[in-house]
Amino acid sequence: MLPHDASSWAIALYVSEWLIRLAMVVIVPFRRSPDAARGWLLLVLFAPWPALVLYWLIGRPTFPRWRRERVKRLPELLGATAAQIARLTRTEAAQLPARAARAATLVRNIGQMPVVEGNSVDLLPDYQGTIDRLVTDIDSARFHVHLLFYIFADDATGGRVMEALRRAAARGVACRVLIDALGSRPWIDKVRARLAADNVAVHAALPVSIFRRKSARADLRNHRKIAVIDGRVGYAGSQNIVDPSFRPGIVNKELMVRVRGPVVLELQSVFIADWFLETDEVLDGAHQELLPGPVLAGQVPAQVLPSGPDYPGAGIQNLIVAAIHTARERVVIATPYFVPSEPLLDALQTAVLRGVEIHLFVSRVTDQELVRLAQRSYYAQLMAAGVQIRLYRDGLLHAKNLSIDDDLAVIGSSNVDIRSFVLNSEVTLVFYDREVSARLRAEQDRYFAASDLLLPDEWDRRPFAVKIAENFGRLVSPLL
Repeated sequence: MLPHDASSWAIALYVSEWLIRLAMVVIVPFRRSPDAARGWLLLVLFAPWPALVLYWLIGRPTFPRWRRERVKRLPELLGATAAQIARLTRTEAAQLPARAARAATLVRNIGQMPVVEGNSVDLLPDYQGTIDRLVTDIDSARFHVHLLFYIFADDATGGRVMEALRRAAARGVACRVLIDALGSRPWIDKVRARLAADNVAVHAALPVSIFRRKSARADLRNHRKIAVIDGRVGYAGSQNIVDPSFRPGIVNKELMVRVRGPVVLELQSVFIADWFLETDEVLDGAHQELLPGPVLAGQVPAQVLPSGPDYPGAGIQNLIVAAIHTARERVVIATPYFVPSEPLLDALQTAVLRGVEIHLFVSRVTDQELVRLAQRSYYAQLMAAGVQIRLYRDGLLHAKNLSIDDDLAVIGSSNVDIRSFVLNSEVTLVFYDREVSARLRAEQDRYFAASDLLLPDEWDRRPFAVKIAENFGRLVSPLL
């Protein structure tokens, strides 16, 4: 028999757990997807107090009050930027086919960026070649260099970029750098000290600290990769500023895009917004050096889609789902992390039933165990639906891209998972051009050559314990 004090504590614990369960049944489903609500409620059922603590830390995809107040000011502060882009570019001038026009309208309504023509596009799959190109562009900068990266490391690759920034700042070029506080955590102190010493303005995006009033939630990250030089050259895609083998035993394979033309101004506006949110400093969008009159550099219609908790709706998920629903012949998806939502699963299954060929590239090796288990839990369902899953064997395929038939190419920083759909700030470039789509398909053909098709019989032979672990990963996948 329990002592009186112990009995009282046991009763108090029992009552508190049921109070938590009942309260969370009311709170959790509010403004949350059914999948996420089920995941949280399952955790609450089995572990009420740990679930309550976790929910308090990461349960709501919202930023601190100070940041939400700044977000409210963005439309007013960036109104001049948007007006300047409208004056300087031929927006909506491209005569897009009906399907592409609908996608462009969707992207504009989500991210507020119009489709603009007159762009040139270079696909950059070579890791060190991308860094070489970026360093060359920084060395040619006359007015400003803006970098926003999830990871900026104090290693050989980061050192090359920092040296280029030092040279640019010494020439009088205004250099501004944003790096995610958590993504760059192992290197951020050294990187900030070195850049600051070279007169480069550098700030940590979404700093995390239990002792700071302005601390952000650890799970809300700025995952973008953007470089803008003089408002005329822009970069976006999957590659960070870090050595390709910064994780022991894993070599990253990436895809970046270098663009020139009016679409660079849209990348610039994303940087201007993020810079303001982190520093409370307004970069005057009407300033000629920030938003110069663009030189029409090519014929490619393009559009920038910024997404994340600062933007309404599901962002990049809406584009991917809508694009798959409009596919006629072929869809190819490359992503390192694949944790789909129900709308995405439905879109894939429906596309196969319509006769569309679906290829999903994921890596055989991964760097996040829980995400790996969660995504593997969907393989059997996808293969049964007719999706062809191909396991990339030549390192970690960290590239994030999507091709639809022969006229739509999507390249950016967003993974195909719940985190990128809801929690991360991402940036995506959308191209409505057959020639760019052909070049992307050529890169994807290289993925085919370096991948193995996963067969249902082979997959069914995996150990039972592994299946159990995957099922657990799937249960918590809406929380990832």
